[in-house]
Amino acid sequence: MTALPTLYSFRRCPYAMRARLALAVSGQACELREVVLKNKPQGLLLASPKGTVPVLVLPSGQVLEQSLEIMRWALAQHDPGGWLTPSQGNLQDMLALIAECDGPFKQALDRCKYPSRYPDADISVERARAVAWLSALEARFSPDQPFLFGTHAALADMAIAPFVRQFAGIDADWWAAQPWPRLQAWLAQWQASDLLASVMHKLPAWVDGTEGVLFPHAVESTDGIPDQGSA
Repeated sequence: MTALPTLYSFRRCPYAMRARLALAVSGQACELREVVLKNKPQGLLLASPKGTVPVLVLPSGQVLEQSLEIMRWALAQHDPGGWLTPSQGNLQDMLALIAECDGPFKQALDRCKYPSRYPDADISVERARAVAWLSALEARFSPDQPFLFGTHAALADMAIAPFVRQFAGIDADWWAAQPWPRLQAWLAQWQASDLLASVMHKLPAWVDGTEGVLFPHAVESTDGIPDQGSA
């Protein structure tokens, strides 16, 4: 697998999830090295001293250290689902919404999910911030627009869904009780997709000096979302 890109990843990390989703849908083969973040292998640290995932090392030696950079690189190779070309808006519109997710929403998410790490944070304020942003997502949907930017899943859906998944998982009963039927349906469809299942296989931790696992596995859907009613 020496001629393939090398992906350092961690199964549950939402940033790594979004990178794997794009690599899988593009059909870009790579050597996946599953990382245990509490015991980071030397190979990861040599490739990227920041020591976070995902990291994609290209055969040329170029290192892509940001999840969105990896997504856009993979989709530039092959974009069968039109993730870079939504039916409403454009790439810059999607990147602006993703920036909101990765900035204010992610900050609120972390403080709600890991309150012990942020003892000075007011959890009620942070939840309200998250709720306001999620309510704005709900308002984006309509019967004619089941995805964030139109009629098919695109970059924004795949980059944002892993973080909404994390927030929904904090308290499943609370999530189910919220007045967000279209947002909840959007997340449920994504969670039931063949594409997501294909990038969430449990793998042993990679050890320096060994080969990783060939990725991706077979993908049955180009947009990662089952048709309405098929889930």
